[in-house]
Amino acid sequence: MKIVRTTGRNANTAEALLKQLERCGAVKTAEVEPIVRKIMQAVRKDGDRGLRKLAEKFDGLQPKQALRVSPDEMRAAWDATTLELQDAMRTAAENIRRFAEQQKPDEWFTENTPGVTVGQIVRPLESVGCYVPGGRFPLPSTLLMTTIPAQVAGVTRIVVVSPKPARETLAAAHLAGVTEMYRLGGAQAVAALAYGTESIRPVDKIVGPGNLYVTAAKVIASTECGIDMPAGPTEIVVTSEKGSAEGIAADLVAQAEHDPETLAVLVTANEKLAKQVAGLAKSQAKHNALAKVSLNARGTVFLCGSVEETHAITNRLAPEHLTVDAPSDLLWVRNAGSVFVGNFAPQSMGDYISGPNHVLPTGRVGRVRGGLAVTDFLKVITVQDYTAAGLQTLGPKAIALAMAEGLTAHAGSVRVRMKGGKR
Repeated sequence: MKIVRTTGRNANTAEALLKQLERCGAVKTAEVEPIVRKIMQAVRKDGDRGLRKLAEKFDGLQPKQALRVSPDEMRAAWDATTLELQDAMRTAAENIRRFAEQQKPDEWFTENTPGVTVGQIVRPLESVGCYVPGGRFPLPSTLLMTTIPAQVAGVTRIVVVSPKPARETLAAAHLAGVTEMYRLGGAQAVAALAYGTESIRPVDKIVGPGNLYVTAAKVIASTECGIDMPAGPTEIVVTSEKGSAEGIAADLVAQAEHDPETLAVLVTANEKLAKQVAGLAKSQAKHNALAKVSLNARGTVFLCGSVEETHAITNRLAPEHLTVDAPSDLLWVRNAGSVFVGNFAPQSMGDYISGPNHVLPTGRVGRVRGGLAVTDFLKVITVQDYTAAGLQTLGPKAIALAMAEGLTAHAGSVRVRMKGGKR
């Protein structure tokens, strides 16, 4: 990891690097967009035939192999899973479910003017597609993180796509009660979910993390269906003055092993801590080839002139994962996907077992939203209920506003109702 001072003669270098990191997500996605569009067009045009061709090329699908995973395969995978892993999956599922239940918004109604009742009702989406990566590592945790909140929301059709699904992923699918799952990945899987084919009906929304190709495909698909967010290659920022150097380094290495495009950053005003973490991260990644590549490419320690500057830089980066020293630090956090507090909250706990979702915004999307939540699978629908008396009270004011805007028919629709019957 390189140490970059943000003050003195290095200030311009640090600022240039920060601007580069701020643009990194959009730039990288744009680089793969042309090929992603071609893949998605092939699925849209050729349906199952095009999809199978791409799946055989990129996903390892065999020529005679079914696209759809059968319930028997999921059950067999669960039965072949060790009791220890089954227990861990059950605990993770329970915590994810409890957290999602707490996130559910309430329905409510209030009379804001005599005779005028307003409020909201909450309804689930009808169908969602859950993307579960399966390239470098099996990610059964992502299957649980995407499907369980959808179940809590009440989504009736939950579709899972995953390239070359590992036994662990199939076991998690059985535990979660998944009934529709396909051996598909990459942009072709996103296209199938968005556009549909002869054998796969399109969904209303696509959720889940993925590589640059998946992220670009989701952005393109967003003109056809909903998406949760760009959730691309992993990002970790640790902002610390007094944290454990060994623990910080371990977190940086852990997230760096996800993807060679991982962004791994320490922000601190503590020079001793900066040097310790840089050294320990290098030694801890020595035998982890993927983490080593990530840290060499993008591993950075920003050594700041003040604690206040560390806060400003952190919020600029709007990281997917953020670790801070103490609960009091939450007061200055403005932009982040998920926050981990103190020396006893390794980010890996959030990846697996804590309950809050590990599908998180990347590419500085943390400026505008947090991680995947039960609300991503719900619609909050507003309601307005008037009595005749209520309309007589507010109607003239609505007419005045409509006339000011020159929308005479709007004003007329109110006048007609005001002349109507009683209620």
